[in-house]
Amino acid sequence: MTYDLRTTDKKVDRKKKAHNIVGQTVYLAGDSTMAKGGGGSGTDGWGQYLGQYLTIPVINRAIAGRSARSYTDEGRFTSLIDEVQSGDYVIIEFGHNDGLSGDIDNGREDAFGDGYDTTATVTEADGTTKVIHTFTFYLQNAITALQAKGAIPIVSSQTPDNIWSGNVIAAGPRFVGYAELVGQRTGAVYVDHYDYVAQAYNTFGQTTVTTWYPLDHTHTSPTGANVVAQAFIRGLLCGSGTLKSKVNAAGQAVPIE
Repeated sequence: MTYDLRTTDKKVDRKKKAHNIVGQTVYLAGDSTMAKGGGGSGTDGWGQYLGQYLTIPVINRAIAGRSARSYTDEGRFTSLIDEVQSGDYVIIEFGHNDGLSGDIDNGREDAFGDGYDTTATVTEADGTTKVIHTFTFYLQNAITALQAKGAIPIVSSQTPDNIWSGNVIAAGPRFVGYAELVGQRTGAVYVDHYDYVAQAYNTFGQTTVTTWYPLDHTHTSPTGANVVAQAFIRGLLCGSGTLKSKVNAAGQAVPIE
C-alpha cells in the first residue's frame, strides 16, 4: 500500500477527529453466563440482551466453558485486542469456571490467590506439568493491552448462581473480590454485577428466580438473562464510567431495587 504524503491539514484534522471518537462498539468477553446459547438446552447468556439498552452496538465474544486462563491460552484475548479500536468498550466477566479442579488440570483453573506474580504447577491428564497464573494475572494483562490500544475495559464480577442463604442470594465467591481488585490495580471501571443481580433476585424471591434456571443453578433462561442484563445496566448507571452515557431510554427505565 502506498500513501500520499501530500496530505492537506484539513485531511489530517479530519483523521484526528475520527480517531478521537469514543465508544463506537461494546465487546463482551466471558463465559456461558454471558454467551449466546448459555449452557444449552434453551438457556441464554445475558450478553445477548445488553444491546437493547444501549445506543451503540454490542458484539458478544463470550464463549461457554471458558475461564480467564483458558480465554487467554486459546488466544481469544489476543484476537479481541487485535479487533478493538480506540474508544471501544470491552466488558470482561469471568469466574464461574476459574476454580481449582483437583489433582488433574482441566485447562481452566487459575492459580489460587490474587497476587500478580503468584503461580502454581498443575498436572495434565498425560502426566506432564504446567505452570499457571492467577485470575488477576490473566485479567490485568488483557486490560493493560486493551488500554494501550485506547480501548476502555470494564471489569464485571461474575453473576450469582441460584443458590440461596435463607431468603437472600448466598455471598459471592472469591472471584468477585478478585475482579474488584483488578479494577483497582488497572484503573478500569468495575461493576459489581454479582451484587446488582443479587439485589434483583432478592426482590423477585427464590420461587420466581428458580423458574429462570431450567437446566442447573448457573445458566439462565432468556427471561432470567434479561434480568441479569438489566442488573448490569443498573450497575453502569450507579457508577462513574463513560459507558453510562450510552444507555438509552429503555436502559434508563430498568427497575431499580
